[in-house]
Amino acid sequence: MSELFNRLQPYLDKSYALSAAFTLFGWDNSTGAPRDAIGNTSRAIEILSGEMYSTLINDEVKALLKDLSTEAEQEKLTFQEKAIVKNLNKDFKELQNIPPEEFSAFSALVSRAYPVWSKAKQENDFASYAPVLQEIITYAKKFASYNQKEGQELYDVLLNKFEEGFNMEIIDDFFAKLRTALVPLVHKISEKSNFISTECLHQSYDVETQKKFCRFLAEHIGFDFNRGVIAESEHPFTTELHNHDVRITNHYHQHQLDSAIFSVIHEGGHALYEMGVADDITMTPVGGGTSMGMHESQSRLYENNLGRSLEFWEPIYCKLQEAFPEQLHRVTPEEFYKAINHASPSLIRTEADELTYSFHVMIRYEIEKMIFQGNVSVDELPALWNQKYQEYLSLTPANDTEGILQDMHWSGGDFGYFPSYALGSAIAAQIYHHLETVMPVKKHLKEGNLMPIREYLKEHIHRFGKCKNTQELLMEMTGEAFNPDYYIAYLTEKYSALYEL
Repeated sequence: MSELFNRLQPYLDKSYALSAAFTLFGWDNSTGAPRDAIGNTSRAIEILSGEMYSTLINDEVKALLKDLSTEAEQEKLTFQEKAIVKNLNKDFKELQNIPPEEFSAFSALVSRAYPVWSKAKQENDFASYAPVLQEIITYAKKFASYNQKEGQELYDVLLNKFEEGFNMEIIDDFFAKLRTALVPLVHKISEKSNFISTECLHQSYDVETQKKFCRFLAEHIGFDFNRGVIAESEHPFTTELHNHDVRITNHYHQHQLDSAIFSVIHEGGHALYEMGVADDITMTPVGGGTSMGMHESQSRLYENNLGRSLEFWEPIYCKLQEAFPEQLHRVTPEEFYKAINHASPSLIRTEADELTYSFHVMIRYEIEKMIFQGNVSVDELPALWNQKYQEYLSLTPANDTEGILQDMHWSGGDFGYFPSYALGSAIAAQIYHHLETVMPVKKHLKEGNLMPIREYLKEHIHRFGKCKNTQELLMEMTGEAFNPDYYIAYLTEKYSALYEL
């Protein structure tokens, strides 16, 4: 037992409590707070963020971390305590370089930015959002520069924040490999654009009935409603206070059945990760997903590798037909399976098929690189966005709502996040390949029994939180580090079969 760690504990407890308050403010701002509330509420957030900063960034914590990092003290710590000290050391080094008044001001800014973005999206009014976005970019550049190492690219600082150990060189190579393998496949499929019909997905589907079915789907994959809730927001997301309070949101479209269905499975995958974090670390600095890429791997695994398989729908499609008999009574499970896997270039990332999804991520990645490496202005971003969509997907957004305003991430200052979506899809394919070697995945899906899958993931990934990084988890579970070849093989095999290539 370490007496020094016991002296650190009150700081950890207070930091967690303040973090929980931030989470609740964020949830409320996105789901239920009055539109005009944020102006005053942001002041409370600014004060709390100052308290959070001073709770961790002070001389006492600095001294404790230094002493706890010595070899003698490390021997007294448990595996979890060592991980906490390591994680806190990393956060301390990053935060101590940011002036406290700037940290507080930025927290208040992003709390104001979400409703501004949401309103701008609804009203197709990028001009009203542009000034706030410019402020956020200015802060992001400034904060990254504070932690920039000699010779390090500014954007690499942001990438490392979300996926430790990854940089532009690695991600450029990853995307180049995807382009080489997937572009020819997309071209072949585009020549058979009418081969699969999606008409069944675009009938009129009552939203309240969709909500009931989505609740069933969440339960089907293992979401525990005693420890979680579903609400509505403009952009679906997942957040948590701890492993017994995990919250997801969804968004419903009357004429797009698959949107809400796969959003709830996707967010449910995120939620299962957080619900699976071990009890003894859940309210600590390591009590959450280890990286954005690993987190996305869990949501994409459930949404795509499992949720878009024929085997997943075989035991439950009848329930969807019962919910919407008029629309689906003549649609077979095989026809539905093909419809939900139809591949075609589209404008909205969250609605993109598996095959073209990574192109949406590449576009955002390239624009972010231009923001942080070049001199592109905020006012140029809508036109640049449209240009990239035409270049990559031969499509041009009709307006900014379906263009540059479609994602919430930049309103939260989350630059460097988007590559994690593509990395997550690749990691998901690698994990899925491994699952098939250790259990009869398709048999479990056909039986409607996803619990063996959930428990295996909990045992090998979820329970560790941030105690192990992505590469360590992959090595220990699958026997190899990150390998995108599984992703390419998965997509090639699946879509070649679907389109009979």
